[in-house]
Amino acid sequence: MKIFQMPDSLANKIAAGEVVERPASVVKELVENSIDANSSWIKVDVAEAGLDRIKITDDGDGMSAEDCAIAFSRHATSKIRNEEDLFHVRTLGFRGEALASIAAVSKLTIKTSTGQEAGTEMKFEGGTLIMQSKCEARKGTEITVEQLFFNTPARLKYMKTIHTELGHITDVINRIALSHPEIRFEVTHNDRTLFRSPGRDDLLQVIAQVYGVSIAKKMIKVEHETLDFQISGYIAKPEITRASRNYMSTIINGRFIRSIPLAKAILNGYHTLLPIGRNPLVVLKIDMDPILVDVNVHPAKLEVRFSKEKELFEAVETTIQQAFRKLTLIPDVTQPRIKREDTVSEQGSFEFHQSPVKRNEQTPYSQPSSPPLTEPEEVKTYQEMQNAIAEQMLPTNDEDFTTKEESHEQQDSNPQHEEVEKTTSRVPVMYPIGQHHGTYILAQNEQGLYLIDQHAAQERIKYEFFKEKIGEVANEVQELLIPITFDFSKQEALLIEQHQEELQRVGLFFEAFGQQSYIIRSHPQWFPKGFEEESIREIVDQVMDEGKVDLYKLREDAAILMSCKRSIKANHHLNYNDMFQLLEDLRASTDPFTCPHGRPIIIHFSSYELEKMFKRVM
Repeated sequence: MKIFQMPDSLANKIAAGEVVERPASVVKELVENSIDANSSWIKVDVAEAGLDRIKITDDGDGMSAEDCAIAFSRHATSKIRNEEDLFHVRTLGFRGEALASIAAVSKLTIKTSTGQEAGTEMKFEGGTLIMQSKCEARKGTEITVEQLFFNTPARLKYMKTIHTELGHITDVINRIALSHPEIRFEVTHNDRTLFRSPGRDDLLQVIAQVYGVSIAKKMIKVEHETLDFQISGYIAKPEITRASRNYMSTIINGRFIRSIPLAKAILNGYHTLLPIGRNPLVVLKIDMDPILVDVNVHPAKLEVRFSKEKELFEAVETTIQQAFRKLTLIPDVTQPRIKREDTVSEQGSFEFHQSPVKRNEQTPYSQPSSPPLTEPEEVKTYQEMQNAIAEQMLPTNDEDFTTKEESHEQQDSNPQHEEVEKTTSRVPVMYPIGQHHGTYILAQNEQGLYLIDQHAAQERIKYEFFKEKIGEVANEVQELLIPITFDFSKQEALLIEQHQEELQRVGLFFEAFGQQSYIIRSHPQWFPKGFEEESIREIVDQVMDEGKVDLYKLREDAAILMSCKRSIKANHHLNYNDMFQLLEDLRASTDPFTCPHGRPIIIHFSSYELEKMFKRVM
């Protein structure tokens, strides 16, 4: 006989390989059990990054002696009674694997009581019960895990350094604390306190504890509700970015999860406000009916599956976009001073203090009376460049694309005029006073000094102009005098044949020209001039990677490319009127703070900070 049933001790060790990857996994599973037990206070005490000892203490419901004995059996759970319950999971744990798996690879002691009677103490070694007795009746549970992986040395040798393992533990606690600001957490390592949260159900205070007060000051509160989802939390201003995506925390019904599509929705919400390759700092809490989310798709329950995925992602994008549309996002060069009062107290509370601006009341700000700057005659003015650029992007048919200057004249009769006026209020009026190296415009107003990247500013203006005009163009195509020939691999050729319908909908008609060669006789007229072949290749790559054509993304990329190629560059001198007009056009933009690539357009020096630099104020 070749097939036999494994003994429970071996099965538990194999299960532990899925559930207990490292000490941080033990901390996560046990803390989640404490949360499910309705704890309001949880202490995590570890020694040698958990490899020597992990002790979790809570003030939760506790267990009776009978329940405690069953809890260490495989798949013992109080959460799931039948298959239907899997679709209504509201707790963090439900499979009943954690305690049995952890006990199988450690020396574990548990003390627990409901507070109504004497408590229960049990000791396990390698999954085997070696002692059971009564103990004090303090309500709650205390679990001590010692010598983790003592009986699985192969697992132990793959553990990293103390600092690495401790980093994983603090990361787990940070995520859980952000998910449950109503619970007071305390973490100690080798008897030194590492983390303490206030437990006042104030998410911003927990963010301050995790990321620091200076970051918390730059967080924006968001709230949005649809028929299916309640979204709340905090998003950082675009000036706060990180290289890693790990700073985007998404919490579904109190459970921290990782979701690449959800992270993409967050990035789409920031859109062009972020530099390429940078990611925002976000803590988003999303509550929904448990039937809309499947949490049973990952051993560590870090991944989930949504039944209304598209609607959720659109709601997340909308939440972030609406928050930014109400704000002025001009970064200050000098960060606000972190005063002693800004530090977090032991209770976790803090206040934000703004430095007072002391000004000379007898010298109010006025627009400079110096004559406008001049430039060499051979250099085109900003106005002339605007007109030339608009002419360059006109399609070959006679459709009339209104330039931005002409659109200004039509604003009075345009029903969207009020919306334009609303967007301009996000950026104050700025008066040019000069240029630095023909690249940066210097401007001022009563709020201080501004530096404006002229190329980035016109990139933003042109991007919004081209994006709007490209969106108005239907599937008209541009006939080519000389067809473009493409040679594809066999796999690419098969995909092109498979997706002919989608490709034709966007205006691409591939004609077979041999076994793996095709010719294109026309293309959508919104393709950037000079980049037709590159654009077609990009569409084929999209079909290869995603099995579909994302028309919105293609037009977005085209608008970005055209705006970059046709904007004024560095070392281009502008006169006063041209600079002022550029700044006014920028103020009329929907998002005037970053170029399409996410680089900042405007930098601000407050009058107070300038005076402080010159020791006028101390």
